Amino acid sequence: MTVIEQIDLLSQLDEQSFLEQEVELKDISFRRISREEAKDMLLNYHYLHRLPPMSFIYGAFVDNALVGILTVGKPASMPLCKGVAGETYSPQVYELNRLYTMDFLPKNTESMFVGYMLKDLKPLNLILISYADKGMNHSGYIYQATNWLYTGLSANRTDVYVGKGKHSRTYTEEQRQSDIRKIRSSKHRYVYINGNKRFKKDVLKALKYPIIPEYPKGEVTHYEVGEEEVVWLYNKVTGETFTEENYLKSNPIQR
Repeated sequence: MTVIEQIDLLSQLDEQSFLEQEVELKDISFRRISREEAKDMLLNYHYLHRLPPMSFIYGAFVDNALVGILTVGKPASMPLCKGVAGETYSPQVYELNRLYTMDFLPKNTESMFVGYMLKDLKPLNLILISYADKGMNHSGYIYQATNWLYTGLSANRTDVYVGKGKHSRTYTEEQRQSDIRKIRSSKHRYVYINGNKRFKKDVLKALKYPIIPEYPKGEVTHYEVGEEEVVWLYNKVTGETFTEENYLKSNPIQR
């Protein structure tokens, strides 16, 4: 049975036997999985619908069926890696870049999932960074529950707009010259120093972000399967902002 077939089956079970059985935390197991095992769920169920850099990939299972994904990868941006704790520690900076669990799983599944990953990677002495997307009404309660350091909001930025579902790092000269930019909203930024006591002490001294003691508050939400991120665009000449959906309706050639 393929991963997609498993997911389709679980979607049916979600409304039938899983709800009747009331899955408990003790019924869930975690382990590392392969890129191929993770691919279908990431592309079809996580709201970004694209594959991130993946160095460490974890699956959550109920009765040997995949019900959740967590991925950790090396950020593509070298300035981001250096910006956390300086150039010395930049090779050890990794990002928790995807986390998805199916809706029928019990409360605290995601924090337990993150805890499993942290314990598994602790011997490697890594600095983990992750973001809670304000655009999806996320405040980062999972990171708060697992004691990450809150370091404030990332900066508001705009990127070259390259079309629906495409990443802004690869673009043509024509796209670079376009008046249309993609808005990258600010996100809540969290850092976890994952290693031995000496490593934690040294990285805390080198940390370039301020540690904010009070976590941001917000409603705990879970996006629906198939829900997509609302992408906002900006015309740098007129100053007008509009959704990607409305822009593509009037400019179908950009699809």
